Amino acid sequence: ALTWYALDDPNDPKLDELAAQYRLHPLHIEDCRSHNERVKSEETDEYLFYILKYILSVDHGELTLGTISLFVGRDYFISVRDSRHSNDCVLDRARQAPAEPPPGKLLYIIMDTIVDSFFPSIDKSDDSIDTLEDRVLDEPSPETVEAIFDQKRKLIELRRVLVNTRDACNSMLRDPTDLIPDELYPFFRDIYDHVLRLLDSVETLRDLLNNTLDVYLSSVANRTNQVMKVLTV
Repeated sequence: ALTWYALDDPNDPKLDELAAQYRLHPLHIEDCRSHNERVKSEETDEYLFYILKYILSVDHGELTLGTISLFVGRDYFISVRDSRHSNDCVLDRARQAPAEPPPGKLLYIIMDTIVDSFFPSIDKSDDSIDTLEDRVLDEPSPETVEAIFDQKRKLIELRRVLVNTRDACNSMLRDPTDLIPDELYPFFRDIYDHVLRLLDSVETLRDLLNNTLDVYLSSVANRTNQVMKVLTV
């Protein structure tokens, strides 16, 4: 039977007890308690270890990311969330599963939820860039440039997280393990396809932002030329 341990604080002493009980590697426990770890996946003979990041909020172009660490064993599943963001809903879908899923299925549900959390942010960035494209023609101003660079920072952060998530998915698909049932691998390939689609969208939006910045610079240069003409006359 599956035993799921859902911890909301990496510094919970329960994590040390579980590490001793299931022989979790000390470096993986250290990674759980670090706030600066990147998205990663590692495999041992007894369990899989994942660190995943997901979007909590987007405010004025700034991303707030949550972090969750997962240990996927044969008959146990351990999830460790960042105590600063323990009220998010990243685990709600897994908790509402109609039957007691195996550890591999729980991993799929959580990864699918996390990847899906990026789509609304991409759509919001698309709308914001459309607005910026209109603003650079109608009212080129320093505020417009600031908004462009805010969006560029957001897309850079999104790309960094998505590239690492793609690598984690690719590692899983490239080296199958008996800890994940064979029938689940098509679902993980679907997650991988979603990540690739998100990365394509991010690259497209970055190109649009660069074009928007070029239009802004051209617009400002034209206005400057007009002013010089008037002064010359």
